[in-house]
Amino acid sequence: MTIRVLVADDQMMVREGFSVLLNAMPDIEVVGEAVDGREAVEKVRELAPDVVLMDIRMPRLNGIEATREIVAADGSAKVLVLTTFDLDEYVYQALRAGASGFLLKDASARQLADGVRVVASGEALLAPSVTKRLITEFSRLADSERPRVPQSAQAAYGELTERETEVLVLIAQGLSNAEMAEHLVVAESTVKTHVSRVLVKLGLRDRTQAAVFAYETRLVVPG
Repeated sequence: MTIRVLVADDQMMVREGFSVLLNAMPDIEVVGEAVDGREAVEKVRELAPDVVLMDIRMPRLNGIEATREIVAADGSAKVLVLTTFDLDEYVYQALRAGASGFLLKDASARQLADGVRVVASGEALLAPSVTKRLITEFSRLADSERPRVPQSAQAAYGELTERETEVLVLIAQGLSNAEMAEHLVVAESTVKTHVSRVLVKLGLRDRTQAAVFAYETRLVVPG
C-alpha cells in the first residue's frame, strides 16, 4: 500500500527536496505541500495523508499548534516533526502535542523514507535511542509546567495489567517489539497484542505518545 505524505515547510527548497526524494520511493507518494502550519491543517483535511512531515518554525501557525489541531481533528494522519538539531525543546513540545516522532533535516534519503514508513506503521518509535534521550531531557520541563495528562488516561492507567504496565515502561525505554519479546521471553505477536491493548486502554495514538505518557505520569523517571 502506498504511503501518502504531505510536506509542510516554509522553505521551498526543503519542500521540493523532500518531495523528490520521497517520490522516488516505490511505496511513498507526496500528495501535497504546505508553506505554513495553517495550510498544513487545511491540506490534511483536504488530502487525508497518512503522514505529515512538519517543520516546527513556520509563519501564521507553527508546527506545534498545527500538530495539535491535526491530532485534535481525530484523523488518521501521523505527524513526523522536522528539526535541525535533535535536542530541540520545541520537538518535545510537538511530541506532547501529538506528533508521532521526529526526524533531522539532514537525514539521508534512506533515513527519510524509513522514518516515514516507521511512523506510518506505528510499529515502533522513530530512532528510539535519540527519541528516548530527547524525551528524557525535556520531560524535566514537566516539573515547572506540570503538564496535564488527560483525566481519561489517568483513570485508565489503573486498569492496566501488571504485564501491560511492564510493556509501557519498555516502550518508554525505546525498545522495539523484537527487543521486548526477548526481554519478556514471549512471542513478538504477543508483544504486539500487549502494545495494542495499552494504546487502546489509555486512548493514545501510538507508541511515541505512550512513551511521553510514561514520563509525564512519572512511571518512568528521567535519570
